[in-house]
Amino acid sequence: MALSSKADQKAAVDVAAWMFNVVTSVGIIIVNKALMATYGFSFATTLTGLHFVTTTLMTAILRWLGYIQSSHLPFQELLKFVIFANFSIVGMNVSLMWNSVGFYQIAKLSMIPVSCFLEVVLDKMRYSRDTKLSIGIVLLGVGVCTVTDVSVNTKGFVAALIAVWSTALQQYYVHYLQRKYSLSSFNLLGHTAPAQAGSLLLVGPFLDYWMTSKRVDGYDYTPVAVMFIILSCTIAVGTNLSQFICIGRFTAVSFQVIGHMKTILVLIMGFLFFGKEGLNLQVVIGMIIAVVGMIWYGNASSKPGGKERRSHSLPTSRQHKHGSLSESTEIDGKV
Repeated sequence: MALSSKADQKAAVDVAAWMFNVVTSVGIIIVNKALMATYGFSFATTLTGLHFVTTTLMTAILRWLGYIQSSHLPFQELLKFVIFANFSIVGMNVSLMWNSVGFYQIAKLSMIPVSCFLEVVLDKMRYSRDTKLSIGIVLLGVGVCTVTDVSVNTKGFVAALIAVWSTALQQYYVHYLQRKYSLSSFNLLGHTAPAQAGSLLLVGPFLDYWMTSKRVDGYDYTPVAVMFIILSCTIAVGTNLSQFICIGRFTAVSFQVIGHMKTILVLIMGFLFFGKEGLNLQVVIGMIIAVVGMIWYGNASSKPGGKERRSHSLPTSRQHKHGSLSESTEIDGKV
């Protein structure tokens, strides 16, 4: 009975974590779309830097209140994570600039196979036949409803390649660091957010000027635009935190697969708020296929043998104590 209750509690926290990530991710996309399309704030990298400044302030407040305990993350691990994460952000922005929307979407879809490859090679993960097929169905569905025009050029392909691998490595590293160093989502975010904030604000204005030929200090900061920037930064705190919670509780592959539900929701919200242009039978069929694939993946990967490590040992920086693990779970469970 106690085991059943604990399993139910875990399932409830898992669902809450997914919903938290979906709501904040869809929310920030809608706010950023309004900020950039309506108010002309096209400085994406600088805005991301501001997101991490706000996240850093949040982690500082939580540490001061005692919700985040002191922890250690070696500098070389932090440096590798920041390199992967920043290349992911910059790579995605440049890929979108240099590629057609169709090829950009294909590049995003390819993150799932790359993440699978990393887990198979680095974590000795084994996937069942049903799990592999369900991932294929998700990719097919999202591809049907998002991929339209596809044109490829050399520099765009290179940008997409860098973006895909750096994003997959960054997401893998979130799960890896939490397990290896017994870090909660809050702890890891407390280490990484300040480094990302500083580095992105340092290079962001120059990169944005290169991409848009506009200077961030020359933007007309109207009260409404500033309000949207603050709203974007506020929602980003939840997006960043929920990403770490979800990947920490699951894996990078599961985060990518179920995360495509956000793509479907963004399309639906776009049709509701910005008109029904682009809504056709192909898009509807693609959405249905993707949702079926996600449900199948959730069922297949949760079965015995659906997704398991061949070697369960992972070198840790310190002995895992029961109290340490429960503390991490408790903190994540509060969100």
